[in-house]
Amino acid sequence: MMPYTYILINFFTIIICFLASFDKRIQFHKLFGKFLISSAIVAIPFIGWDIWFTAKGVWWFDLRYTMGFKMAGLPIEEWLFFFCIPFACVFTYYCLDKFFNLDWANAFNNLIVFAAVIILSVTGLLFYDRIYTLVTIIVTIFTLCYLHFIGKKEWIGKASFVYLVLMPGFFAVNGILTGSLIQSPVVNYNPDEFMGIRMGTIPVEDAVYGYSQFLLIIYFFKKLTESKEQKIPSY
Repeated sequence: MMPYTYILINFFTIIICFLASFDKRIQFHKLFGKFLISSAIVAIPFIGWDIWFTAKGVWWFDLRYTMGFKMAGLPIEEWLFFFCIPFACVFTYYCLDKFFNLDWANAFNNLIVFAAVIILSVTGLLFYDRIYTLVTIIVTIFTLCYLHFIGKKEWIGKASFVYLVLMPGFFAVNGILTGSLIQSPVVNYNPDEFMGIRMGTIPVEDAVYGYSQFLLIIYFFKKLTESKEQKIPSY
């Protein structure tokens, strides 16, 4: 079972959401194409980041937990990770937005953006010599500033709330990948390249990394789905 650990993590992350996508009340399966495009757009720079950091030894993978197939230095399971995890996240966002009114969370847009930028900026200045910390902070600040000040997106609060709802899943998946419930981590981190603050076994940077990735995928997903809706004539 050990060589299938990572692929099974991906599988169990996605399978329930995938099956539920065909529910008549949800019909998320009709948006699979939009999801794949938005996820791929975001995956390209994030996979590049992953390849770079793996090559530099910022993090590395215990190949005993993988099937042994690699592309550009990354296990094939890691490539799938950039589609499986976002699928579960976007599906959850879609369902919560569809069945519940979460617009109240958007009242906190300014607070979320300004507080996050200040906290991240201070952290970046304190840990500028830790490359994982610094790059994650730069990407997240850029993402928030672009969405809020340039894109003027009103859903940042809503998306941030959904990301909090996703935290139990985040701790389950990332926890196993970083060593919870298994003998050793699937993903190992160079202690000189991150702050060293962990939530259980998970570096705190992982949560910030995931937040920026989530926001960007939601941005492109909304852009694609909303443009489709605008083409439908009203009578």
